[in-house]
Amino acid sequence: MLYTPIKFRNVELANRWVMSPMCMYSSKDGLANDFHLVHYGSRAQGGTALIIVEASGVEPRGRITNHCMGIWNDEQAAQLQRIVEFVHENSDSKIGIQLAHAGRKGSAWENKQISLEEGWETVAPSPIPYHPTERIPHVLTIEEIKQQVQNFKAAAKRAVNAGFDVIEIHAAHGYLVHQFLSPLSNVRTDEYGGSFEKRSRFLLEIVDAVNEELNENVALFVRISGTEYAENGWGIDDSVELSKVLKNHQVDLIDVSSGGNIHGAKIEVKPMYQTPFAGQVKREANVKTGAVGMITSAEQAEYIMQQNEADLIFVAREILRNPFLAVQSSFYAKKDCFFPHQYLRAKPSI
Repeated sequence: MLYTPIKFRNVELANRWVMSPMCMYSSKDGLANDFHLVHYGSRAQGGTALIIVEASGVEPRGRITNHCMGIWNDEQAAQLQRIVEFVHENSDSKIGIQLAHAGRKGSAWENKQISLEEGWETVAPSPIPYHPTERIPHVLTIEEIKQQVQNFKAAAKRAVNAGFDVIEIHAAHGYLVHQFLSPLSNVRTDEYGGSFEKRSRFLLEIVDAVNEELNENVALFVRISGTEYAENGWGIDDSVELSKVLKNHQVDLIDVSSGGNIHGAKIEVKPMYQTPFAGQVKREANVKTGAVGMITSAEQAEYIMQQNEADLIFVAREILRNPFLAVQSSFYAKKDCFFPHQYLRAKPSI
């Protein structure tokens, strides 16, 4: 199953391997550069069906660090378009981008909040910092929330114009959208806080606004944290209910990760530890899902597919170690996979 195609809207992926979005902390003023061209281009040369560019801030305060990527202006979009065109011209891969806002977890470096002189005032749904020692974030007003929705919409428009095949909205890992979803980080009493429906409103408004910029040639994914591993916090049952709603709002796939919103949460990290969350969302919400987290081999990936736990396999650290994971694994499985014509003399016959 790992080497079968799958389609989202008109976007057909050649196999089920996905490069998960991973921050590279290598941008200046949010701009992609030659490192990013080589980094993403090499994974496309390795046969990965979908490359997802790292979390890209929809405004300057949306970055985690000063070195994170952005897509809040046309210059940034133009640099990203260069990468998109390279991937399309030199491989069979599709390419997506993750639109993000760090919220209260921004203005940081090496997991510590930096000063206002070097960073910026963070924003959040409520005056609750991620760590007690951090500055209290600015609480977004209703008007400012509406502006953030428009920031996501404008970023999506730039991404579509740059040629991206997939847009992923980052609603996981304790960043701004997740902060709204969780009752532990969102204690608002207006239309954006309180009940599950009100806490979900911000994400749904973003999804609807982004969809206005998309067409059948661009698919929409949403990354969520299946659970935040905290009592009375966001849990897997919430994720299932949210995924049912997102499906009705034209979201094509739920990328199921976990954690990130509660400092010090106890998480047992082990191979494929997040896969059961993707499986439960897939079965109970009847949506396509992506599995991510400590997946390091084709054997694990195929097992996940065979168990009907996910439709796509998102790989992070392993694809940093081995850009050719997809095509190398195809040799042993005796399956067809993209192989650069420039390298044909090195292709083994197994």
